[in-house]
Amino acid sequence: MNPLDLVPLNLWDDFLGLLGAMMTPLYWAVSGILVGFHTLLSSLGMNPAWGGTWALSIVLLTVVIRTLLIPLFVRQINSSRNMQLLAPKQKALQEKYGHDRERLGQETMKLYKEEGVNPMASCLPLLLQMPIFLALFYVLNSVSHGTALGYFFETNPALVESLRDATLFGAPISATFLPFTTFGPTQWVTAILIVLMTVVLFITQLQLMRKNMPPEALTGPMAQQQKMMLYVFPLMYLFIGGNIPIGVLIYWLTTNLWTMGQQYILIHNNPAPGTPAYVDWEERMRAKGKNPEEIAAKRRGAGRKRPQTGAADPNTVARQGAGAASGATGDGTNGEARPTVQRQVIQRQQPKKNTRAARKQ
Repeated sequence: MNPLDLVPLNLWDDFLGLLGAMMTPLYWAVSGILVGFHTLLSSLGMNPAWGGTWALSIVLLTVVIRTLLIPLFVRQINSSRNMQLLAPKQKALQEKYGHDRERLGQETMKLYKEEGVNPMASCLPLLLQMPIFLALFYVLNSVSHGTALGYFFETNPALVESLRDATLFGAPISATFLPFTTFGPTQWVTAILIVLMTVVLFITQLQLMRKNMPPEALTGPMAQQQKMMLYVFPLMYLFIGGNIPIGVLIYWLTTNLWTMGQQYILIHNNPAPGTPAYVDWEERMRAKGKNPEEIAAKRRGAGRKRPQTGAADPNTVARQGAGAASGATGDGTNGEARPTVQRQVIQRQQPKKNTRAARKQ
């Protein structure tokens, strides 16, 4: 019996139906935010039928989405930074276990676990943005064909007509670059948006590689993959941008500009150690009369002072027992209720109170 005969013929239809049910809340949210900003701008005196009003509504929609994703973006940058700093250790593992791929994978996962690094964390914001991007694409694409998608468009047919007919520099905001018979305003506006968002993406990736990556991370297989992505992703924009409505391209350009600015602020104020951006940051801190080492230690959570009185801290006792200086006095006047172990540690720190014969014993 063929196992494929057991698969229902409508399984694909069921999957599409389930996907549509999952996307419906996003359609509602995207249409609600978009219509809300359009209503607000119209009440402020902007022409509701003008493409600039709808374009600005899409920009404000992007700002709302990216503001909500700021915590995830910070985690993405920190995860990418940690992966970059692990590049020398990963290279050492490849040299040691390169002949045994299974062992190499085990040791690599062990390294991730010890360092607290999750390789998938850097992809999380992108994965979360993808459903929103698809929701906006389907909403605008449906409107361009005169079909309402999303509760707030379905209940306001006039807004569907307004968005479909709105023009920006002579190009319908719902139009795409392809197909075309003559190179008109739609193609000009679309081409400019595609080129702009491609350039912004390239600058963003180049900024990350040149400013916030240690020299060790710029060599090896991982570095070659990153350099390849530096050119592959912009080229993908050029190919797929021709079938995307102008409204979605506006969203895409805005989110790329947001990413570039957000990344610049993070690299400028909190760069990864051992990178050119970190050297620049140290010089700026010293010029302001601040100690960059202390600031970096506080950011790592290592700026807390150690106990100075021999308090009952197992870590402190262990360090004292190993001969580390703790700053406590050895006269036994810091408290009568101390454990015996701590008194012994304090006595070892002040051998001058014993005679030479006692110390030899």
